[in-house]
Amino acid sequence: MAAVLFFGGLPVQVGAADAPADPGPVTFVAWNLKNYLAMERRVEGEVVPDAPKPEDEIEAVIATLSEARPDILGVCELGDPSYLDDLRERLAARGIELPHTELVISADGWNRNLALLSRFPIVSRESRNDLTYLIGQTRFPIQRGFLDVTLAINDSYRLRCVGIHLKSKREIPEADQAEMRRNEAHLVRQHIDSILERQPGANLVVYGDFNDTPNEPPVRSIRGRFGSDDYLVDLRPADPFGFRWTHYWSFADTYARLDYVLASSGLVPEIDRDTARVIHTDQWEKASDHRPLTFRFLPADRARR
Repeated sequence: MAAVLFFGGLPVQVGAADAPADPGPVTFVAWNLKNYLAMERRVEGEVVPDAPKPEDEIEAVIATLSEARPDILGVCELGDPSYLDDLRERLAARGIELPHTELVISADGWNRNLALLSRFPIVSRESRNDLTYLIGQTRFPIQRGFLDVTLAINDSYRLRCVGIHLKSKREIPEADQAEMRRNEAHLVRQHIDSILERQPGANLVVYGDFNDTPNEPPVRSIRGRFGSDDYLVDLRPADPFGFRWTHYWSFADTYARLDYVLASSGLVPEIDRDTARVIHTDQWEKASDHRPLTFRFLPADRARR
């Protein structure tokens, strides 16, 4: 039975009876699915106000994931619970069973939500979509909130997953989009600090669409202070051609690295760094304007706690 969170704030603890004793290497995939939801679209020359993502685009998403075979899938831009069910059922039809789920409804009203689907049970939920910040005299919500769950990979190994989707570069009249993103990143980093203060050495992965390049303040803020115990390691995945870009903006005809998987010092020793890659398929552009990221890890603690 899928467990869905509609509103974050208070941690929820559940049992881990379904955790496999020895799952072997675990595959993690992170991906912005590009509007896997109902929205205004042009369909056969007509404007349809609540049209779903086109079927050929969905099929390209499912085909890509069928090849990647995720055990844990973190996504951005997913719609309401019906779209979460749709994605889970389509994957199950391809033999990818991800029954344990989390959905965080965005605070900005756009219904571009964060979700996680997992083969492993969720034993703690601390997602948030109620945090705010001030710019001048105006208070803004962190638009998509952030997803935070702990998975029981086996009887003794826990993986903490924090998924984010920061403010886009789209200009709005209310505030500067770059300043909004910096504030959102600051709130995310505060949450990461609270996790690592309570759980030093935690197996933590922070992933998602940061909407900024590695040199910019939001990404550097989320990673933390270089050399500190709480610094997050950028896995820097590359595609088969050696390129690291994850997003193509057709309007400007530009390629950029906007999507990340970051690992805590506790998780890094368990990651097979050679498996960290940008997934590239022939139909990547049909599926999304982002390319998915993946890595594998062995669920056996190797770092000193």
